[in-house]
Amino acid sequence: MTAATDSSSDSLAAQPRGRGLHIALWVAQVILAVMFGMAGFIKTTQPIDQLAKNIPWSVVVGLPLTRFIGVSELAGAVGVILPAATRILPRLTPIAASALTLVMVLALGYHVTHGEFQMLPLPLGLGCLAAFVAWGRFMKAPIAARG
Repeated sequence: MTAATDSSSDSLAAQPRGRGLHIALWVAQVILAVMFGMAGFIKTTQPIDQLAKNIPWSVVVGLPLTRFIGVSELAGAVGVILPAATRILPRLTPIAASALTLVMVLALGYHVTHGEFQMLPLPLGLGCLAAFVAWGRFMKAPIAARG
């Protein structure tokens, strides 16, 4: 082995275990926060006639449920980032990710029962991403509370 090979393997060994997982989880958390933040903002602020143009199901389920879903998405967007970033009650991050997973499972159920199969990729992808964050932050790479 050369000295260059030895030093590169030493630097790899010096990296904390699971660093790649932490990075992947943070990237997933940011994606979830942006996507759910935008979706929640639109659902909580747009008049129903504008929502109906872009989100046809909002007319079917009604304005109160659409607003509730929007507020839930906003809370989830904040929850997947803020507790982990501040390390204040970081256990809330995987709980928020679990709740977002549930929202996406419900969205999948809605679209399947209404025959809207073309709508499935987005909630399926976001649901898988949220489930990954929940699993990662509960089981494999939890963030320690400030202490």
